Amino acid sequence: MMDCNCRHKIMMPWSVDIDLADGTMREPDRVLVRRASDMEGYYKDPAALRDLIGQDDPVHYEVFEKQIPEQYGQLLLCISKLHPGRVGDECFMTKGHYHTISHTAEVYLCIRGQGYMLMKTADGQCVAEPMRRNRMVYVPPCWAHRSVNTGDEPLISFCVYPGDAGHNYGDIAQQGFPKRVFIRDGREVIE
Repeated sequence: MMDCNCRHKIMMPWSVDIDLADGTMREPDRVLVRRASDMEGYYKDPAALRDLIGQDDPVHYEVFEKQIPEQYGQLLLCISKLHPGRVGDECFMTKGHYHTISHTAEVYLCIRGQGYMLMKTADGQCVAEPMRRNRMVYVPPCWAHRSVNTGDEPLISFCVYPGDAGHNYGDIAQQGFPKRVFIRDGREVIE
């Protein structure tokens, strides 16, 4: 007989239905919704963001999650749905984060849409990895990451990361990312 030596209460297995076309999870325990007004300080053109907020304060992204213990040994999972849109000519994006436990990684499987996973390290390295349907992006430990939607439909990803990873949004709020993604003259521009 296998001895689990588990220091946690044994959790019962479970399953959940997800709608791949719509980018939602049936009966999520948590839904995080970020609107334009939640994104102040993240875009290059604050006046364009204020105009967008004043129009109808559109939803930028939603995250659907099941309640899983945020502890070592568990895997957290979610569906991320980043809506299409622009702030001026800059593409809608997520806030982005490091993991609180910096030596933890994350996997994103793009289910629908197109865009980029922007990643950066504290020492200034920056990578823009393309995201498109059926493409998986691996975010290594110590890399901050944010999704950017360059298309005209939602960018939907299934994400998995260690239960104790945590989210550090503060460093990104203060430092930002060294690169941004724009649509100019119908072309994607990363600068």
